[in-house]
Amino acid sequence: MRWLALGWLAGAAWLQSQAGLPAQMICTGLLLLCVVLISISFLCRPVLLLCAGLAMGIGWSGLLAHNRLAEVLPEALEGKDLRVSGIIASLPDQLERGQRFVFEVEHAEYQGQLLVLPRRLAIGWYEQEGDTQQQYGQQRDSQQSSQQSSEQSSQNITQPSSQPSNQYRSQRSTQAQVLPGQRWQFTLRLRRPHGNANPEGFDYEAWLLTENLRATGYVRPGETKKLQDFVFSVRDSIGLMRAQLRQRLRTALPEAEGWPYASVILALVIGDQRGVSQSDWDIFNRTGIGHLVSISGLHITMIAALMAAVFHFLWRHSFFTQASLPLLLPTQKIAAMAGLLTALIYVALAGFGIPAQRTLLMIAVVTLALWTGRLTAVSQVLSFALMAVLLLDPWAVLWPGFWLSFAAIACILFATAGRVDEPLIDGTQEAHQVHESYAADEEHEDLTSKHSAALNWFAACKRSLRAATRTQYAVTLGLLPLSMALFAQVSLIGPIANAIAIPVVSLLITPLSLLGSVAPAPFSVWLLQLAHTLLSWLVNWLSWLSHLPLAVWQAPQASTAHLLMALAGTLWLLAPRGWPLRWAGALAWFPMLLARPAAPVSGLWITAFDIGQGNAVLIETAQHRLLYDTGPAFSAESDSANRVLLPYFRTRGISSLDGLMVSHSDMDHSGGARSLLEAMDVGWFSSSLPSTHALVRASGRHVSCVAGQRWNWDGVSFEILHPLSQHEAESKPNALSCTLRITAGKFSVLLAGDIEAPQERALMERVPEKLRANVLLVPHHGSGTSSTVAFLDQVAPEIALFQVGYRNRYHHPKAEVMQRYVSRGVRTLRSDVSGAVMISIDTELRLITQACEHKRYWASQRCIE
Repeated sequence: MRWLALGWLAGAAWLQSQAGLPAQMICTGLLLLCVVLISISFLCRPVLLLCAGLAMGIGWSGLLAHNRLAEVLPEALEGKDLRVSGIIASLPDQLERGQRFVFEVEHAEYQGQLLVLPRRLAIGWYEQEGDTQQQYGQQRDSQQSSQQSSEQSSQNITQPSSQPSNQYRSQRSTQAQVLPGQRWQFTLRLRRPHGNANPEGFDYEAWLLTENLRATGYVRPGETKKLQDFVFSVRDSIGLMRAQLRQRLRTALPEAEGWPYASVILALVIGDQRGVSQSDWDIFNRTGIGHLVSISGLHITMIAALMAAVFHFLWRHSFFTQASLPLLLPTQKIAAMAGLLTALIYVALAGFGIPAQRTLLMIAVVTLALWTGRLTAVSQVLSFALMAVLLLDPWAVLWPGFWLSFAAIACILFATAGRVDEPLIDGTQEAHQVHESYAADEEHEDLTSKHSAALNWFAACKRSLRAATRTQYAVTLGLLPLSMALFAQVSLIGPIANAIAIPVVSLLITPLSLLGSVAPAPFSVWLLQLAHTLLSWLVNWLSWLSHLPLAVWQAPQASTAHLLMALAGTLWLLAPRGWPLRWAGALAWFPMLLARPAAPVSGLWITAFDIGQGNAVLIETAQHRLLYDTGPAFSAESDSANRVLLPYFRTRGISSLDGLMVSHSDMDHSGGARSLLEAMDVGWFSSSLPSTHALVRASGRHVSCVAGQRWNWDGVSFEILHPLSQHEAESKPNALSCTLRITAGKFSVLLAGDIEAPQERALMERVPEKLRANVLLVPHHGSGTSSTVAFLDQVAPEIALFQVGYRNRYHHPKAEVMQRYVSRGVRTLRSDVSGAVMISIDTELRLITQACEHKRYWASQRCIE
């Protein structure tokens, strides 16, 4: 069974890394081959089972992928106003200016014609109207593409924010609040799945595929009405219960009245993490306890074990009756079933999230094995659970949480299986000695009994503490290489933080929160407030820990060679006692932990990120780094810096920038600057912003960009061509865009910001000889007010980079502007089509797009050679 599970895992993982799917006929044939190989596996069991699992992994995953991809929104319907009726199929995410939910389609039409749409849609209902609503809806979709990480692992690197952008903030929405199970009719504007494509970035389209959401969109003004209050189904009944629990918790712990961690309590009870602030996530991630701020496998197991222990005690004592219940059914079976049912209820509260499903499956496998009398090795249970997960969700291999959860169990098994504890003071023997010494004296009989019980309790506590310490040791060391490979960081204070946080959260805060969510008032309020008080004490302590020097170790994301070396060293380190030089295994970590960020030996690297409608370009030389613009802001706490740029810098091991240049004040260029300035060391900050601007006041060293400024980094020259001064007659921010020319040998790059036709003419009159460039960041995203014919003829670019949002409301780039570039033989690269663009310039110019570097069968971006 173990070989079959390993083969299945390898097959599923291989398929999810492919640019295309095998034909359905081939997938079906592989499933038949799997059956044949299993039937003859007695001939050469390990090899044939491994091959059978490989065929099953590829064939089954391929068929499921074909089935999901068959549901597609016709391209002609993108951006059209469609009349759709259906069921609210999820717990809505409450936003300040609206709500998001899953909508299950029952009926759809366009201009009186019936349509066939994907069955499940991700829908936003916002308060804006017309183009403003379209802009906000697209911003929220863009935010989703870089935030959604329901399965991003215990680190929870990217978590959704529930606050909208400041520029759209107003009063709390007065629109109707939808609830699971309601039937509604909406006018919807839909689009196909599309997400930002960046190196090491979160794959929003893969997440949509995992969740079987084959189109996204938002509600338009039109015929919107509720058709039915509730359409019964088990799923929606659970969803409605979750919505009621959420409202109950918010009423008991209103954040506006001094309960700042109510959203964390909410995450522990129903798995709704969207209200947790980014600052809190930073604390949890730096201390390595992010896995506790959700309905995690640990919580499910602890609560299930607690309920199993209660039923074990009650059944063993026949509920204090004379029924002799253990004679009817063994106590262990009843306890296991009670634990399974408890886990099922708790997982239902979490909305059957995929991490919770894995834990439920493992508990179910153990329970089934116990009831059937086939309780075998733990590795067999793990194999069954692994295959069950891959059967239901072959895309689970895409998410870090899958690998971390199974790797943690594997580490515990490897570090503890077959090990024998050193002899402890046995409570029974000690009690016997005490009994002998006092047996002659009857007046000490009662003391002997109490002392014996105390010694037994002390010995049990000592064994439990020793087992817990060994488990924490195995998991901490065992997951270190995988954590560095997945997140490029590891919390050094994680073991200390978890040693306190795990028992406090799992044994106190979570049970109190669950009891408070179902207890009658006023007991519910008291219990919830007690849980919140304990949580606030814990967070205050964690905040202190997170600010300690070296709280987190960061290094570039581990290469395959470094990861394999570190894994081998970890196996050596966790080997059984007596293994020679076990400590030497830690030496294999050094190449991974001490790696330095990659950089060009000479020349420069350019990375133009896919951040939607906006600019963000990283320029790297051998010893220096400059970021030109920071992309848009999505909400009060969410922007392209903390959702795209900072995660990228973390995986690269980049902790500081020599320079940051914000071309002008428009939010699609400066939106991420504040987050970046707060999170990274920045040598200097250059911009065309006025001295009174908040970003200028927040920066340590601000320099106004003015034409004529020059500097040289590692043989690469930089020069500002525009503006002439910060007080030019034009008041429009675009006219003040910092225009930067970079020269490396015979190659040059021109970053033009949002300059328009008047500024282009001024540059041609003033410095025509400095405009020629091999690579051009297209002015103003290809708007109709820029990229004039004369300017293009003067620049004569070979490559034109368009950083634009998918189906943006400005319709950038304009068709006539794009035609000007194409007619001149310029290679045009759009971020919404090709994803991020990486350019290397040395003795020659080399270019690759993220769509070509990271080909996947579900991706909307396509590799264009």
